[in-house]
Amino acid sequence: MQKVELEIVALSHSITQSNSYAVILGEVGGVRRLPIVIGGFEAQAIAVALENMQPSRPLTHDLMKNFMTSFDIQLQEVYICDLQEGIFYSKLVCYTANDTLEIDSRTSDALALAVRFGCPIYVYSHILEQAGLENETGEKTKSPTTTIASNAAPSNDLSSMSIAELNALLNEVLEQEDYIRAIDIRDEIAKRNEQKKS
Repeated sequence: MQKVELEIVALSHSITQSNSYAVILGEVGGVRRLPIVIGGFEAQAIAVALENMQPSRPLTHDLMKNFMTSFDIQLQEVYICDLQEGIFYSKLVCYTANDTLEIDSRTSDALALAVRFGCPIYVYSHILEQAGLENETGEKTKSPTTTIASNAAPSNDLSSMSIAELNALLNEVLEQEDYIRAIDIRDEIAKRNEQKKS
């Protein structure tokens, strides 16, 4: 079966399910998108890796990567291999010195590990044809163009806060390990600092 390479292009709150997120995978060099609903924990794990944040304690996916690396297991690729009743199924392709293994995985966990290992993400072409959406603008996905959108902290709430309040809030949400909200706050601080330079 033919595989199509994907990349993470967006991560946001799910419109269809409360307390869930949607990760949007874009076809590399193409115009199709594949939205996948994932849980909040997995969304944070993906966001932390995409933003190169360093949590005070390793997250589960960091632990998994450390474990694999310690035993010389390399994650070469992940691929979405099936879609049944709206649920995506994935596999991890792992190499050791002596063997190649394909391990079943939830798609959200596979994506969180793929980001950490920097390995490619694939989907079988028939799954992309079945569940993919055409980019409305018709623009091809450009690499890397990751956007992380969150409704957890609306920008208008942040815009009314001072820099000192934003920094205090950032420290607070980092202590609570709410990394998706931390991204919004960090972006607001960066925007303010950029405006000062102008």
